Amino acid sequence: MYKIIIFLTVFSCMINTANAELRIDVTGAKSEPMPIAIPDFIPSNQDVNDTAKNITKVISDDLKNSGLFEILNQNGFIQKFSSIEQRPNFNDWQAINAQALIQGAVENLKDGKIKVSFRLWDVFASSQMEGKVMTTKSDNWRRIAHIIADAVYKRITGENGYFDTRIVYIAETGKQTKKIKRLAVMDQDGENIRILTDGQDMILTPRFSPNMQKITYLSYYKNNPKVYIFDMETGKQELIGNFPGMTFAPRFSPDGKSVIMSMALNGNSDVYLMNLTTKKKQRLTNHPAIDTSPSFSPDGKQITFNSDRSGTPQIYVMNADGSDVKRISFGNGKYATPVWSPRGDYIAFTKIYEGNFYIGIMFPDGSGERQLASGYLVEAPTWAPNGRVLMFFRQDPPENGKPGKTKLYTIDITGYNERIVDTPTDASDPAWSPLLP
Repeated sequence: MYKIIIFLTVFSCMINTANAELRIDVTGAKSEPMPIAIPDFIPSNQDVNDTAKNITKVISDDLKNSGLFEILNQNGFIQKFSSIEQRPNFNDWQAINAQALIQGAVENLKDGKIKVSFRLWDVFASSQMEGKVMTTKSDNWRRIAHIIADAVYKRITGENGYFDTRIVYIAETGKQTKKIKRLAVMDQDGENIRILTDGQDMILTPRFSPNMQKITYLSYYKNNPKVYIFDMETGKQELIGNFPGMTFAPRFSPDGKSVIMSMALNGNSDVYLMNLTTKKKQRLTNHPAIDTSPSFSPDGKQITFNSDRSGTPQIYVMNADGSDVKRISFGNGKYATPVWSPRGDYIAFTKIYEGNFYIGIMFPDGSGERQLASGYLVEAPTWAPNGRVLMFFRQDPPENGKPGKTKLYTIDITGYNERIVDTPTDASDPAWSPLLP
């Protein structure tokens, strides 16, 4: 991972400190997208001309895909910039109804490096809101663009962005009767895909560690489901404990020191926690029902999980030591795959009711249940690190006796702005990373 040096002091003297700032409220209901102008970044020479255009496009795509910004057509721009030092003529940008303006430049440096500068302007206040300069290896331009999009998103919404992140998922190929499922990782926008496993063994439910150095997942090695850890640096796979029964549904603890999972012994599934250093395991549930799909709260004090102890699969919450188990789902239907928001304010889940699948969210006490997405088959919700967007997978209904395509989608917690994330093959079981370090 390339190092990026950010100079925060550049242009700082011009940053707007007025009380009436340009702002999008992302905590309430759906709002109209904010019109924002993004001229092509200015290249220092022909060598970085394509890089400048590519950075502009990625920033534009990130902000557009958030559903919060309307990217204005460059054909309507009146002012043309020749330098990032050139101050905007705000009347020209107000005339095309731009509320915000991003001004940028790319400079070619020695040793294969580039310097990328940008400014974010409040058009109607005629003042600068943000300004940064970053240097990195030239082939790391895409990550620079995501970082700039995150900076713009945060400055205007007040919330952390989620563009400089990755997704681990299952890349599916082959016939339905003999699916090949490989572990894969990509940027959140579907670019830079890497296939991590050879497909000899079926892999499901991958999850990042908090520092993104490792991935835990379920693998059917010799048709025996076991939980493994994949080291992103070395490419090595390690079995988590030589347990006598099946292990599945793994997730890391918030500190990354343990893995929580389900283990089936003598036909009974319970939730266990295993310390990755000592290899000691702790049984957290002890019930004849099926207890599975555990997920920690972000502070590590509570766990949500799925259990059919009430007769049908429902969502429960308990303390991290397994005490004080409480059922929180009481709506119609069956509930599964609960996952706690990184903000701690919601629990996302899959729901099945009258033959339909839904992705929904509820408060940790079970109140405020809302369905965000539905379909023939929708499953595996995962949270963006800012807790404002969910990703999941959807399988289309069969056609002419053939199974439907399986693809990844995102949707925000208002239930709007559902978008497909393009992948070259069918894709399932996504898991969102934290922001990249």
